[in-house]
Amino acid sequence: MIATILGAFRVKEIRTKIIFTAVVLALYRLGTHIPAPGINSAAVNAIQKNFGGNSVLGLLNLFSGGGLGRIAIFALGIMPYITASIILQLLTVVVPSLEKLQKEGEVGQARITQYTRYLTVGLAFAQSIGYVFLFRSFEKSAGVDVVANFTLAKVFLIVISLTAGTVLLMWMGELITQRGIGNGISLLIFASIVSRIPSGIQSWWTNPDQVFRVIMPFIVVGVVAAIVFVQEGQRRIPIQYAKRVIGRRMTQGGQTYLPLRVNMAGVIPVIFAASVMAIPPTVGQLLGQNRTNFATDVANFFAPQSWHYVLGETIFIILFTYFYTAVTFNPVDQAENLKKYGGFIPGVRPGRPTAEFLDRILARLTFPGALFLAAVAALPTVLINQTSANFFFGGTSILIVIGVALDTMKQLEAQLMMRNYEGFLK
Repeated sequence: MIATILGAFRVKEIRTKIIFTAVVLALYRLGTHIPAPGINSAAVNAIQKNFGGNSVLGLLNLFSGGGLGRIAIFALGIMPYITASIILQLLTVVVPSLEKLQKEGEVGQARITQYTRYLTVGLAFAQSIGYVFLFRSFEKSAGVDVVANFTLAKVFLIVISLTAGTVLLMWMGELITQRGIGNGISLLIFASIVSRIPSGIQSWWTNPDQVFRVIMPFIVVGVVAAIVFVQEGQRRIPIQYAKRVIGRRMTQGGQTYLPLRVNMAGVIPVIFAASVMAIPPTVGQLLGQNRTNFATDVANFFAPQSWHYVLGETIFIILFTYFYTAVTFNPVDQAENLKKYGGFIPGVRPGRPTAEFLDRILARLTFPGALFLAAVAALPTVLINQTSANFFFGGTSILIVIGVALDTMKQLEAQLMMRNYEGFLK
């Protein structure tokens, strides 16, 4: 990895991309420290206790790089865009017109991207309104006016500012994807989580539990190693291509393999499950500030430390893993493509038997992958309940950081390899 990074800085074009990516990420971090207009800056520190690391708001604050706790212009982070992307991907399965657009190549993908942007603006606008009233509900506990001169015009200004911040982040992420290294949206979330590492180290070092301080590094190393092992794990299905006559030429047959990853869905099921499970406690906490007993009971019932939350998140992760895997990999289409180009799996007949074979293998691979995602997401909560220690980072954060880091390194290696081949051809 170190050799890859050093080699990347020796190539001027790649070095320029890395510097561009770093500058955009630095601007993003700067925006998470600029309060939104209309927010009383003196009240920001007073409401930090409402964004504890073990609450749902703490999870959302982590994904925004601390911008939500500071009520900054980037308070919403990039999560509205992530949610909109997931919703559009799910709708392509049930809406025939979207499914048709998805199969139209670059033109159809551009149209779906446009729909995703529109949906992102709508979600950001709705979330901004909800957060403004949530900040308003913190005024009693903070003892100061979070939103100075709470009027309709002031609320509209804050909502527009937060929505514009999300749109700006969406544009910055697309710029990184086009002109930088790696996936821009993923790198924005990566930067948000990594920025909290110093606070996490301080929390670990100042923990009074000596046993926790000793075993915590070993737990982190073990979890990271397990995530890398599962993320890179795959089953290779052998594919044999027969000789074919194309025009007047005879194409040579060969043997290759079809890689089926253990976790084909990545971290998307974890993110989506966390988003769904965050709705009940967030709404309950908002209504509970107005002394609604039922809302308070709902917020406590689905608190992130409760076994109800862990059970619900586990069920959603498993369901979304199967669903998202089915969306990203279609055994029927894969079998038809193999048959079209003269490929077949040794011992399996082409066509429908091949599709059934791939579907059976995929189902067996997806189940342990889904259980692993659920276990990693639930591990911090289980350890907190057993040890009463504060784990600054959750399993979702670790999965995202490792997944983005691996993907970025692969893209960096691909860029270097492409330049090496170009030099060889010249």
